[in-house]
Amino acid sequence: MTDFTFRLTDSLEKVLPAGPPPLWQPERTTLLRNQRWHCQLAYTCANDDFGESSTFFRVRCTGVAAPAVTLRRVDLVPCGYPCHGTWDDNYLTTTPGLLPDLLVPLGSDETVRGMPAQWRSLWVTLDAARLAPGDSEFRLELTSDTGAPLADFTVPVRVLDQALPPLALYHTQWFHADCLADYYRVPVFSEEHWRILDNFIASAAAHGVNMLLTPVFTPPLDTAKGGERTTVQLVEIGWDGERYRFDFTRLRRWVELCRKHRITEIEVAHLFTQWGAVCAPKIWVNTPAGPEKRFGWHTPAVGGEYTRFLREFLPALKEELDRLVGLDHVWFHISDEPHDHEKETYAAAKATVADLLAGCHVIDALSSYAVYREGIVEKPVVCCDQLQTFVDQGVTGLWTYYCTVQAIDVPNRFIAMPSARNRILGALLYQYGIEGFLHWGFNFYNAQRSVRQIDPFRVTDADGAFPSGDPFLVYPGPDGAPWESIRGEVLKDAWQDLRLLRLYESRFGRARTLDLLRQTGGDITFSRYPTGKDFFARLWTLALARLQEADAV
Repeated sequence: MTDFTFRLTDSLEKVLPAGPPPLWQPERTTLLRNQRWHCQLAYTCANDDFGESSTFFRVRCTGVAAPAVTLRRVDLVPCGYPCHGTWDDNYLTTTPGLLPDLLVPLGSDETVRGMPAQWRSLWVTLDAARLAPGDSEFRLELTSDTGAPLADFTVPVRVLDQALPPLALYHTQWFHADCLADYYRVPVFSEEHWRILDNFIASAAAHGVNMLLTPVFTPPLDTAKGGERTTVQLVEIGWDGERYRFDFTRLRRWVELCRKHRITEIEVAHLFTQWGAVCAPKIWVNTPAGPEKRFGWHTPAVGGEYTRFLREFLPALKEELDRLVGLDHVWFHISDEPHDHEKETYAAAKATVADLLAGCHVIDALSSYAVYREGIVEKPVVCCDQLQTFVDQGVTGLWTYYCTVQAIDVPNRFIAMPSARNRILGALLYQYGIEGFLHWGFNFYNAQRSVRQIDPFRVTDADGAFPSGDPFLVYPGPDGAPWESIRGEVLKDAWQDLRLLRLYESRFGRARTLDLLRQTGGDITFSRYPTGKDFFARLWTLALARLQEADAV
């Protein structure tokens, strides 16, 4: 005999195997007409018959709102490196183990296995865009695999005839085309690779990405010195002994994929190597003698053939991208994260292309205000734990990012962190008036420094290098399609929070919107903010009530 227990819980609760999650009572949920909303159906069972009695059950969604509902199974993933050696008290755990993260699509008639003596959950998503404004509901009906009723839950919803505005934020999560070719074992830029790229670019766009890292040549990111990543070079380059020639056919196809998924911004791969800009990135050139790896770790960044190459390449690339998307939608990088001891080599590399990139967008990650003050990086993407220094100094038009280092006090998306710590990002970006957000890993499926590929279903920490969840936001599902994560869905909700605040500002102004944040969360900063999930319910309830009152006048 199997005894099942079911309960609804909210989307910000990570359902851990060891104990029941808090109970959520399904009162009527009010949504804007293009909003996505989530809850979870948590379940466990007791079974002492050692396999004699089935632990499988079925879930059926009915009701007027049922066509707008999607169900996915939340699976546990290995969290071998939950945090660094120092941490704060806002982690779910600092002990290695299995934690919920992976969202696996659930077929309409697929059974779900209950795990005796442990809690699991199903992820329930409602897309209000698929419903007419007004009141409706959906019902989750649970039966045994033989059809016997087990439980049912009714969730009432109300959809308003008002929509969230578009995301007014530049957003890039670095997209690793080589990792997709490596994981799926397909030739780079084969038709199968392009199909997979299409799927993952669509997923990136669904996560709010509107700027895509574009490998005009293989990006020199997270690569061991002297090592190399799988070549993904969009621009074919020829050398006739006197001049370079450039074939942009593959780049045009890449840009078409971006357009297909409404990604408007093209982020050109870094022009110089990471950690000091001392070398050229890997670039293959077709010569009369055959293909040649002309540039790479063996090539100095400044003063040699690479400088000559860039003076031919960049004008041609700019002309092509201006024709394709307009240069105002193109973003260049020099080298990632120059530190104090690397500023001279960074500045020297930048000087070789400064005139070629005059008037263009040039951005780079940066943690040092001292480096910024010297004018070495004009448009910094500042790590969020150093952002306050830049704000206090009056720097405007700021971008921000977080990665493995931002592990104390500030928001991040590590698997071992509570979901509220991930979602608070949207409110903070509004509070600070941030222009853009960057993360280094949408789909990085390598060990640190790309010394080998990993299986992301088994290794979530770049082989023990970064806290689990830092290297990627989506998993490589079967048939070249990504499977999403709790962290990715919560990040989408953070963007909805930001869009809600923009909507509120459009009606009441920025000063009153900041007052709304203070009323619901106090005086928030990147290191001091509400850590509980109740903040988000208060924010949406108060904002929607005031918006409806304003509409009624």
